[in-house]
Amino acid sequence: MSFISDRLVCFGWHDFFAASFHQYSDQGLIAGRVALEYSRVYRVYTAHSEISAELAGRLRHEAASRTDLPAVGDWVALRLIEPEGKGLIQAVLPRRTQVTRKTKGRRSDEQIIGANIDTIFIVTSLNQDFSLRRIERYLAVAWESGALPVIILSKSDLCPDVEMKIARTQEVSFGTPIHSISAIRGDGLGELQQYFEPGKTVALIGSSGVGKSTLINRLIGEDRLAVKEIRGHDDQGKHTTRHRELILLPDGGLMLDTPGMRELQLWDSEDGIETVFDDIDKLSSRCYFKDCRHRSEPDCAVRNALREGTLDPGRFENYLKLQRELAYLARRKDAFAERAERNRWKKLTRLAKELSRDKRR
Repeated sequence: MSFISDRLVCFGWHDFFAASFHQYSDQGLIAGRVALEYSRVYRVYTAHSEISAELAGRLRHEAASRTDLPAVGDWVALRLIEPEGKGLIQAVLPRRTQVTRKTKGRRSDEQIIGANIDTIFIVTSLNQDFSLRRIERYLAVAWESGALPVIILSKSDLCPDVEMKIARTQEVSFGTPIHSISAIRGDGLGELQQYFEPGKTVALIGSSGVGKSTLINRLIGEDRLAVKEIRGHDDQGKHTTRHRELILLPDGGLMLDTPGMRELQLWDSEDGIETVFDDIDKLSSRCYFKDCRHRSEPDCAVRNALREGTLDPGRFENYLKLQRELAYLARRKDAFAERAERNRWKKLTRLAKELSRDKRR
């Protein structure tokens, strides 16, 4: 039993998950952590081996949404299928933390990027991809998740003014740890080792081409993930990761790699926005009107700060943009819930009519 316990701890197991798993152990199920998902087929770390697993039919049919199904990083209860050595996932254990976003496109659905994350590396490159507005957006998502955000400024070898960009990043991150690195040259990688304790999970998020795969290869010590060269005309590399994967590092700790994101739309990130834009919220509390919209109202502390130059107009505009995005998403979700409820009652009414017709027969 000690061997089993020690192996699970290497994958991030602790008392939080053990308390939820107790009911399943009595059913003869085993615990595992999802390392990879591809077309509803999962690769799962267990105490004895790494196995392939599929969803049990009951779990698949009872799931109210995609978030009820396993995501990479989730702990699951599964039944071993002998002699194939495969698994059947029966349940998903409660999540300690989860990184989520709105799905791409017009649908207003929640997508889980990763579950049970301890630290989130927000990776942005110091070349032409550098954007404070994007960093603010990623910080809002990271703080909302419950994990600790860390900003990684990559490709320092391509930047002639690293210190200046670090200073600009500090102005919008308010105490969030910042590390500048060059994965190609190995600069700054030693500072990242503090986050990779045994059993701790670090997720990497960022837009395409910021160097996540190169960083992972250096931390692993081998070229496990494919990397494409940077284009000469715009300093952009093409991210080749196509799926999320939880990777066990040689010296302990786990890393969750994610595909490059062209967009990261918010999902229930109100608390995260308040954390990232705490300076604007504090200014708002000093406005004369409690419901001040910071437009033309008198004695507006926010507008005064903008005029005095103590509040960056770009930062304020990004704050308003993220607030509008959340408000729009809330309206979309309310409309979706209304349609879903209407469709549910239509279905129940139809079933009631069919039952009544069968009784009359």
